[in-house]
Amino acid sequence: MFPHAIKQLASSALAVALCTIAFSPAAWSHAVVTESSLTSHPVKPNHPTKVVLFFNSGVELALSRVFLVSKGDVFHPVEIANGKKAGEMLVDIPPLEPGDYALKYKVFAADGHFTENVIRFRVDKP
Repeated sequence: MFPHAIKQLASSALAVALCTIAFSPAAWSHAVVTESSLTSHPVKPNHPTKVVLFFNSGVELALSRVFLVSKGDVFHPVEIANGKKAGEMLVDIPPLEPGDYALKYKVFAADGHFTENVIRFRVDKP
């Protein structure tokens, strides 16, 4: 009977620890892209495009950077602006030839944490 009580206590302690981690502010403290307009509105060849990135928290634009990455890992800084809602970022994409590209971003969340990631996309021939 004693080993069963230890297993039950260990299971309860594990459940409490997981809940504490899952619901703590630190677990949700980074700005993460939850959606982008690239899915519903792909970039057309040779046309400038405004891409919208939707983050799960507000982003401080003055401390954030976005780069267009082209073939050969060439980084081009792009202009960014606030969207209509908190957590929306507008990214100006210049006219692009068909091919594979990426947006590499490093953003400063409103809560004080940096997040860095890459979003890959393709520009298809018309």
